[in-house]
Amino acid sequence: MLRAEGTTGVQTHVRELRRFLEATGSPVTLVTPFSWGRMLAYPVFGFRVVLKRNPALSVAWYRRWHEAFLRKALARHLAGAGDCVIYAQGPLEARAALHARSGPHQRIVMAVHYRISQADEWCNTASGSIKRDGIVFRGIRRAERATIPRVDGIVYVSDWARQALLTWLTEAAAVPSAVIGNFIMPLDQAAPAPGQRPEPRRDLVSTGGLDIAKNHRFLLEVLAEAAKRGRSLTLDVYGEGPLRRDLQEKARSLGLEGQVRLRGFRPDVRDFLPGYRVYVHPSYTETSSLAIMEAMYAGLPIVAAPVGGLPELLDDGVEGRFWDLGDPARAAATLLELLDDEEEWHAASRAARERFTREFDAAVVVPRLGSFLRGTTDPDAAWLIPAGSACFARPFAIDPRVR
Repeated sequence: MLRAEGTTGVQTHVRELRRFLEATGSPVTLVTPFSWGRMLAYPVFGFRVVLKRNPALSVAWYRRWHEAFLRKALARHLAGAGDCVIYAQGPLEARAALHARSGPHQRIVMAVHYRISQADEWCNTASGSIKRDGIVFRGIRRAERATIPRVDGIVYVSDWARQALLTWLTEAAAVPSAVIGNFIMPLDQAAPAPGQRPEPRRDLVSTGGLDIAKNHRFLLEVLAEAAKRGRSLTLDVYGEGPLRRDLQEKARSLGLEGQVRLRGFRPDVRDFLPGYRVYVHPSYTETSSLAIMEAMYAGLPIVAAPVGGLPELLDDGVEGRFWDLGDPARAAATLLELLDDEEEWHAASRAARERFTREFDAAVVVPRLGSFLRGTTDPDAAWLIPAGSACFARPFAIDPRVR
């Protein structure tokens, strides 16, 4: 449903999948709402700006028209696709695919990247919230209840995501599913990332959108607590979002201007990660975290809270530490203990890189994903997959000229 490039976990999931397939010689087709009627899309989608004072109406407009354009784009691609798999990155994308496909020979598999329901994702956002249990909230839940049981398969990026969905949509348990976590394409197997080499090593780094859920204010409070202990830690945050000004003002009020840098969005952020000592993750909840996987690939110890699907990514005292989001002083103590213990730091760094290689490398995960998408149990079978709002997986036996 999103643009091809961007900062969200969904966009990273799609980008990493495409990188892997391109590196293995598999043609890739990306289908988004912008794949159809591009000149018409901008004024239709842009009208949402006029509606921003009414968050519920703005969200409803976004969902209605992005789905309509995606459905048109999918229908055009699927008309000549024959047997294939459509990899939909959410319920709205799955509903568009259900309307657009030519028949059940075109298999639809939906990914669950979100927490509980997409209705919950639209609550408590920095750009304006819909009312919980309001008309739009109930409409999104109703659409999910009607759509999800009709797909041919579900990929959950964490077991926590699976349990969260089943708490309210028990019908989803009848759909064939698999828990297949996110993954990263190692840089030495992909095109070299642009940008400078890492700067001299700084203390802390975090990546993610500057919004409420990512909770970057907590990091500033932790730095302030560390300062009380006589430690002036540096922090770089890569990401962009509506809370940039709020975070800048918070840093000034705490006297942290010289310690904190908001670096903005960088597509080559992985080039910079080796220039830090610890990756810090302050989010209230996460279905999974590609940012943590990227940091593990760079060999950084992780400090995060045991929320959502994060305990499935790291173990306390092994790849890093868990900290308490409700107690900045205690969190600062946890962080300083890790930074000051060189033996623990090196052990956590090694463990982080080893876990990445074992569990999060695209070469390990993508064959499992491809096998499930095709509805087979052979992860080595040949398959093609594009992605984005939808992916088409096709056996090599089909005419390769058809995308």
